[in-house]
Amino acid sequence: MSLVDFFAPVDIQKFIPAKGFYTSQLGTHIQVFTDEFPDHEKEQFDLVIIGVMEDRNAVDNQGCSLAPDYVREKLYSLHKGDYAIKIADFGNIKAGNTAKDTYVAVKTVVEELIKKNIIPVIIGGGQDVTYAQFQGYEKLEQKVDIVVIDSHLDLDEEVDDDNEVNSQTYLTKIMLHQPNFLFNYSNIGYQTYYVSQDSLKAMDKLYFDSYRLGLFARHTDQAEPVIRNADMLSFDIGAIRSTDACGNGNASPNGFYGEEACQLSRYAGMSDKLSSIGFYEFNPAFDQNGQTATLLAQMLWYFVDGFYNRKKDFPLQPKSSYVTYRASLNDDSYELIFIKSKKTDRWWMQVPYPNTKSVNERFHLVPCRYEDYLMAIEGEMPDLWWRTFQKLS
Repeated sequence: MSLVDFFAPVDIQKFIPAKGFYTSQLGTHIQVFTDEFPDHEKEQFDLVIIGVMEDRNAVDNQGCSLAPDYVREKLYSLHKGDYAIKIADFGNIKAGNTAKDTYVAVKTVVEELIKKNIIPVIIGGGQDVTYAQFQGYEKLEQKVDIVVIDSHLDLDEEVDDDNEVNSQTYLTKIMLHQPNFLFNYSNIGYQTYYVSQDSLKAMDKLYFDSYRLGLFARHTDQAEPVIRNADMLSFDIGAIRSTDACGNGNASPNGFYGEEACQLSRYAGMSDKLSSIGFYEFNPAFDQNGQTATLLAQMLWYFVDGFYNRKKDFPLQPKSSYVTYRASLNDDSYELIFIKSKKTDRWWMQVPYPNTKSVNERFHLVPCRYEDYLMAIEGEMPDLWWRTFQKLS
């Protein structure tokens, strides 16, 4: 089956201004599926926009399937940055007979694009589509690191393989998925009153990472190393405060500010490791004056800007571009090794594989902060190092 079979074309006439787009606007530069499907076999696109018209399992947020075209209207009118772009818009994945059919379509498209080193940028639908996004990695024979920006953990311990996935249980489905190729999960911005203590204990038991919203107040940069470690990212628009993004059936008065959401999106774009991203749960029915659609379009702009400003500094090639630092713990149980990029001043930790017999996998590199290095030289074990070591065991 060809990918075009999954998509409905974009009616771009709804978005084109009376005098047409300016030559500097994205609408002029994005190759949009209108009459002819973009040929990703012949043209090497960097990014592909995918709309998903699926909201049957979006809890209390039916209507988010209509999101893609509202976002396109705002996105195409934005002016591109000072770089050449190679972006296609495949149109909208049509809802299948069942939600599972839609998930299969999303999985197939994501898998195909990642294999060709093209980043899928998913817009629209409930956050349950994250499960399909994750499934797109199944045949790639690699462990996957997931980062989710959400005010909830979407973890239901009563879900099993026979239950239908929805926007509040998809994480459990990911954890139960077989074969198990999930290495790490990180939540950014959860709000404690929305999360049960049992869920937090389950996350801790699995050595997964969860970061409260308050950690990032005026310190959005704290999220950069977490996002830099992601293969895929899922952004729930409900994680943004309702005054900045009211277009969500579960909008909350607390959350990230709009400019913080844009900064998080830029971090995602700049990550050399990230290979897919989804923006979910935007519901035009609750939007006022197109405010949320405008913000989401700006978040996409920042993601694109981050992508075209990637530094390509993932260690350790060449070694001359990095500085190695060593620190010993107070009890001398471990020597911790840190790597710093001369190009960007970004940091990584080397975490050894326990009892490994492979000479090719002696350690695992995990992005970290300068503060982790400061903790280590004081003789203390950074929590990130210990959690990673336990997952490798």
